[in-house]
Amino acid sequence: MKATLIALAAALSLHAAAALPVPAAPDLSARAYLLLDFNSGSTLAAKNPDTRIEPASLTKLMTAYLTFQALKEGRLQGSQQFTVSEKGWKTEGSRMFLDPKKPASVDDMIRGMIVQSGNDACVTLAEAIAGSEETFAGMMNQQALKLGMKGSHFMNSTGLPHPQHYTTARDLGILAAAIIRDFPQYYPIYALKEFRYNNISQPNRNQLLYRDPQVDGMKTGHTESAGYCLVASKKSADRRVLSVILGTDSDKTRADESARLLGYGMQFFDTPRLFAARTAVAQARVFKGAQDSVAAGFDRDQYVTVVKGAGARVQKQIVLKPALVAPLKAGEQVGSVKLSLDGKLLGELPLKALAAVPEAGFFGRSIDSVKLWFN
Repeated sequence: MKATLIALAAALSLHAAAALPVPAAPDLSARAYLLLDFNSGSTLAAKNPDTRIEPASLTKLMTAYLTFQALKEGRLQGSQQFTVSEKGWKTEGSRMFLDPKKPASVDDMIRGMIVQSGNDACVTLAEAIAGSEETFAGMMNQQALKLGMKGSHFMNSTGLPHPQHYTTARDLGILAAAIIRDFPQYYPIYALKEFRYNNISQPNRNQLLYRDPQVDGMKTGHTESAGYCLVASKKSADRRVLSVILGTDSDKTRADESARLLGYGMQFFDTPRLFAARTAVAQARVFKGAQDSVAAGFDRDQYVTVVKGAGARVQKQIVLKPALVAPLKAGEQVGSVKLSLDGKLLGELPLKALAAVPEAGFFGRSIDSVKLWFN
């Protein structure tokens, strides 16, 4: 279903752009970039989205994802305290200045990782979750595959350069969206403008947090070889767009180019909600079942991104399978919704059964067998 939605979103955006001319995406000074609509998953603009790049501290998005997952599953507690190891203390690059003589809480280290981009915090969290940073890197790669990040491979929790440590703009967009979707309780940390630890205050390096009140994340990255990078997110009342900017020449450039890209996404596109989650779109006929119909719908809200003003013209045609036979599982496809714009077919969304339908008794099955024969 995910692949279908991505293909559909792309088709909708491309057709809408053809139907109502939209200015081309800004020509950005970056090695690669990507602009996504969060709700629909549509790619609104891209340059070299699948080219392997060095992620630098954008790596910490994956480190954070696994940390949030450990908290959610109860394998880690925010109040737990850990002392930085010698490896973590000696790790080069940005740090939150953990004290090897004083343990730090997981909550503090998360903020040190996100706001201060602390490599010492990343290594300590990795060791707390997996026992070693090497084992943690294996978990990072496993999670990347689960999320559909096909162009990524991680060797450490920090983003320090390594020949086999790489990702893509597309994969970073997938990861950023997954953090917002899967861990909304932790996402507000990305909007913090400053964090103080060990009597040292450090500002968030994401300049857009200070420029634009609608920007609420996410993460900067920089090494000499990677250049200046930024994954940013901007939210309006009913939309959110995500930008990935990789390989610019300065802190200011990555912020300026990200602002241009986010503004383009907000200004020229709309993302109306087509269907609400767990709401019946239609009733599908079921033969040989304990009930003769089942509610059909979607397990998540369904959105589509089109150019500004075109949302009202998206047409929806429901097509149900004609001969559904019990037993039927919840989530099983029972039909589709065909979408079109200005008379042109754009694609389909798979309709799912919102509940299970068990098989009927012998008498009910016999009657429905006759109905199926004449159907």
